[in-house]
Amino acid sequence: MTNSVNRRTQASQKRQRLTAAAARVLHEQGVERTTLADIARAADVPVGNVYYYFKTKDELVQAALAEHTARLDELTGRLERLADPRDRLKALVEAWVGQRDVAARHGCPTGTLAAELDKRADGTLDAEAGAVLRRLLDWVAGQFRELGLPGPQDLALTLVSGYQGMSLMANALRDPDVMTREGARLLRWLDSLGAQGAPVAGSSRRSS
Repeated sequence: MTNSVNRRTQASQKRQRLTAAAARVLHEQGVERTTLADIARAADVPVGNVYYYFKTKDELVQAALAEHTARLDELTGRLERLADPRDRLKALVEAWVGQRDVAARHGCPTGTLAAELDKRADGTLDAEAGAVLRRLLDWVAGQFRELGLPGPQDLALTLVSGYQGMSLMANALRDPDVMTREGARLLRWLDSLGAQGAPVAGSSRRSS
């Protein structure tokens, strides 16, 4: 019985190593340039064992997307411990900026994968990548909704688009400081939003 449990535990750990490696390598190299051998090597798993867990590269891409979802849920779960929704959103931006060096080298993990998968003809995996981004948008919109701001979905789109844009530009220019500067701009924008969608005192806009 103990040996059986140990084997199941080891198999679960090996699958998790492969999943984490797939998320990392696909982000760094892209789907087309990545082989199963690359992922096996990164996970320190014999390449023959990969086929026991994942029959095709597409299955590994799906596993990588599941890993991105799990990481997003872990991050938002930590942010939920903050009492103020505005503080949660600002901490989210700070977390993005904290990944500026990775973004400058490879872009946003989910955004770059979604863009690459969109060019494929089958149209299935790109929808799954989009679902991860939708999950982020929905969480962000929920924070704006808690703040009592009108148009929470639109505000969420503005914030997440800002993140995708600064990740893209940091990567294109190979300049992590883009993330720092644009992240600071997003933080100022969040601070400018008043309780009912109007800017806080000092802004030139008037409350409706």
